[in-house]
Amino acid sequence: MLGKGVVGGGGGTKAPKPSFVSYVRPEEIHTNEKEVTEKEVTLHLLPGEQLLCEASTVLKYVQEDSCQHGVYGRLVCTDFKIAFLGDDESALDNDETQFKNKVIGENDITLHCVDQIYGVFDEKKKTLFGQLKKYPEKLIIHCKDLRVFQFCLRYTKEEEVKRIVSGIIHHTQAPKLLKRLFLFSYATAAQNNTVTDPKNHTVMFDTLKDWCWELERTKGNMKYKAVSVNEGYKVCERLPAYFVVPTPLPEENVQRFQGHGIPIWCWSCHNGSALLKMSALPKEQDDGILQIQKSFLDGIYKTIHRPPYEVVKTEDLSSNFLSLQEIQTAYSKFKQLFLIDNSTEFWDTDIKWFSLLESSSWLDIIRRCLKKAIEITECMEAQNMNVLLLEENASDLCCLISSLVQLMMDPHCRTRIGFQSLIQKEWVMGGHCFLDRCNHLRQNDKEEVPVFLLFLDCVWQLVHQHPPAFEFTETYLTVLSDSLYIPIFSTFFFNSPHQKDTNMGREGQDTQSKPLNLLTVWDWSVQFEPKAQTLLKNPLYVEKPKLDKGQRKGMRFKHQRQLSLPLTQSKSSPKRGFFREETDHLIKNLLGKRISKLINSSDELQDNFREFYDSWHSKSTDYHGLLLPHIEGPEIKVWAQRYLRWIPEAQILGGGQVATMSKLLEMMEEVQSLQEKIDERHHSQQAPQAEGPCLLRNSARLSSLFPFALLQRHSSKPVLPTSGWKALGDEDDLAKREDEFVDLGDV
Repeated sequence: MLGKGVVGGGGGTKAPKPSFVSYVRPEEIHTNEKEVTEKEVTLHLLPGEQLLCEASTVLKYVQEDSCQHGVYGRLVCTDFKIAFLGDDESALDNDETQFKNKVIGENDITLHCVDQIYGVFDEKKKTLFGQLKKYPEKLIIHCKDLRVFQFCLRYTKEEEVKRIVSGIIHHTQAPKLLKRLFLFSYATAAQNNTVTDPKNHTVMFDTLKDWCWELERTKGNMKYKAVSVNEGYKVCERLPAYFVVPTPLPEENVQRFQGHGIPIWCWSCHNGSALLKMSALPKEQDDGILQIQKSFLDGIYKTIHRPPYEVVKTEDLSSNFLSLQEIQTAYSKFKQLFLIDNSTEFWDTDIKWFSLLESSSWLDIIRRCLKKAIEITECMEAQNMNVLLLEENASDLCCLISSLVQLMMDPHCRTRIGFQSLIQKEWVMGGHCFLDRCNHLRQNDKEEVPVFLLFLDCVWQLVHQHPPAFEFTETYLTVLSDSLYIPIFSTFFFNSPHQKDTNMGREGQDTQSKPLNLLTVWDWSVQFEPKAQTLLKNPLYVEKPKLDKGQRKGMRFKHQRQLSLPLTQSKSSPKRGFFREETDHLIKNLLGKRISKLINSSDELQDNFREFYDSWHSKSTDYHGLLLPHIEGPEIKVWAQRYLRWIPEAQILGGGQVATMSKLLEMMEEVQSLQEKIDERHHSQQAPQAEGPCLLRNSARLSSLFPFALLQRHSSKPVLPTSGWKALGDEDDLAKREDEFVDLGDV
């Protein structure tokens, strides 16, 4: 059948080597063009999407050991995606592929998802960029979601090769203007057809009412107030239109340094302590201005530090913690472990997997983030201290650490709606520069730092260690990370609320044009059908029991976990000099000076942390109270579903997390069935059938790559981290040797 073949690796200008084997002769390709045209899959375009260039008779490789099988089809590039349309795609398009994304197909790559493009010349792989003098016969695309696509262009017409390769390079790598993003084309074309999900109750924090609701929910409205001083972004374009500050703080102080040096509220604990963040004041050389800044900060500090009733601890994340460069370097090394071009490369790197993993430092960075969040949690929970996070712009590490602290301390943030609201509050409204950090405009590679992905990886560690505490699944986190690169959602494509509102037309002068209504990523119905969305919800989530009025009277706003913690002696009232020392410490941090002295010695901090950490883990877990992760060496693991899902050699056939989940869901279904029978006997209404297990019924055909792939081929190489696997021969030899070993053992 046309479109099936086996191609030897490598490209170049030389004639094909005899190792190439095909089910059809090359000259038959052109004689069957009519047949191919009839079988070609239709290119589905989104509203506003335009076809830019295409090439036919392209062979998409599917790697398998030393040979490379492939499928013929068309390779197209639009202003939204690169897509491969296989000639026999209709055979693959069946109900077995249950977890389908309605926006991005299996062979689609959004332009923003392209990481690197390589060409193979004379069997040598080279990075492609700019204008090419020579065009490759093999194109390799590495994606930011860690997929690897390989296309053979040997049988494609020369002019089509030039057009498609040049088009892909230009539209994925050339610097762009914000208004030229597909986001705006889609929003304009689909403006009258945009329908929001009525079940989406995510708090967007774009109104004063949302902030007041959050203050009331966390009981923070006694000490903090929501302000509208930045309405219309007339004070600061970096801050949201509405935010929360300490009640004693005069609103005119917010305007003094365009929002810098102002303690902005993040969250309040049940015991009255609060988590705050602050951006540093601009660095000045003039002594007079420095004195003004120092006096200003002194006054600000008095509003949040009033011992013995209000004690604040400062955490300077710019000086005493990770740098963005460290995160960028670590992830650049880490991702290379998963961008595998072929099976041989997989087994070669598998031999030195652990040393490569350790040298990347990615897992160590995750551990450091979780440890810092636990330290801050200990200060708030056990010592009843306010914590003030400091960072140059308070929009990177502040977002990361404050979100992790709330996830550990607030069970509401572990529900799906609560988690989405947390991201809206701390990341989107907190001014995290998604546009720059994801490098969506391709204007500055140095600014591309996966801070948000680091956060999701930290969250996954918690979800993996405490599954019943979270309403969402690891699959939810995985598709959320994928959504960073889908430019039909506005959530992750702006640097600030001001930038979004300005470019949507809400802040413009043109009153005749209607403001664009951009989609939010939280409307999951845009990407997934209801059946697929069931995989985003954790069936093992332990919901908080509802209490009757009698029980509520005896309740105090305390975590159950706190009652099992050792009583930590409160800090004695500070001596007279402590306040001045701590104020000077804060001012030095904010003015960019070298830190001279910490409040507590590192030994004391370490002792408090260790006592708090060990005490919590020695007790049974309350899934609706405080939640701490294990951070010892082997407890921090690789997020296998996200990083390994496209590597068939890494799958566990009929095993992995999906096997465990399948059995648990079967048990839940049996329990539900019994409950329904009991209800029927009591003449009660029949309970609705759960949708959860339906996607996992045929677990025998699933692998650990589920739901992103069904049962796939697996390499005949042994899953052994040894350099001697080549000497072992094929699978049959391995089985014989295994039998021999067993026989000898029996003797």
